[in-house]
Amino acid sequence: MHSDFRLPPGLGFGPGSQPEPDDVRLEPMEIPREMFTFAPPLAPEPEDTLGMEAGKARLREIRKALAAWRPGEAPIAIGLSDLPPADLGLVNQILGEGEVSMVAGPSIQVQESVFAGLWRVLHFDEAGGLLRDSVEIGPWPGAVSERVFDGAAELPEPVGGNLPPDVLNAPPLLTEIAGKAPQAGPGVPAHSINLSLLPHSEADLEYLSARLGVGDTIVLSRGYGNCRVSATRTRNVWWVQYFNSQDAAILNSIEIVPVPEVILAASEDIADSAERLGEVMRLYDE
Repeated sequence: MHSDFRLPPGLGFGPGSQPEPDDVRLEPMEIPREMFTFAPPLAPEPEDTLGMEAGKARLREIRKALAAWRPGEAPIAIGLSDLPPADLGLVNQILGEGEVSMVAGPSIQVQESVFAGLWRVLHFDEAGGLLRDSVEIGPWPGAVSERVFDGAAELPEPVGGNLPPDVLNAPPLLTEIAGKAPQAGPGVPAHSINLSLLPHSEADLEYLSARLGVGDTIVLSRGYGNCRVSATRTRNVWWVQYFNSQDAAILNSIEIVPVPEVILAASEDIADSAERLGEVMRLYDE
């Protein structure tokens, strides 16, 4: 059993993992090759958890919050920073690591647990020290939602002056994005621009990236194939890339929506997570 929580290695988290402000190239991170499927956590035997009553009580609190959450409600946050190391290790083992990971700048790292809609959220200070450890229950973490487009532009930078060589199709795409981005919101279907089906050059992609800006929120989803989602610095505009098992891009698109659906946990899955965690915790019922 581990007494501390660590996000999976190789996902590009931490200082130096994000693009520099003047870096406009979109380089795919290394992607895991396996397909994610739910597997119950390897829960320790009850006799091995003697004295870990605080950890078990916190897990029961999490299960109740999962059952209580309703669609449309704000995420429910439950702190873990106060748990003793052994109890935190029990929580780590029960929650495990699921299909979605994300980073929001250098200050927030997130790993979905094996229970869909139950997110482990770590907050760090400027020196990289852990400030707060918590879980959040909801379609995606409120801690990320609150800052993903903080300070973002409402519209992409306009096309101006002489275009760089080989930039041909980026200007009309920027016009399309500028028309759709302000309309995005709850209940509005996502507007997708499939770049893989449109003629474009590398210069077009670089020009688009420069005008949209490079955000600091990156999401890796392994649920149905390998998907990398990157926020831009234009509100409601995301890059969404899918990769095959050889890490070759098979779909490159721009999605205009508050949050791409591939990131979100479904309400039905959150309800299922409450039942699944309840089944695990019955092992420790007296």
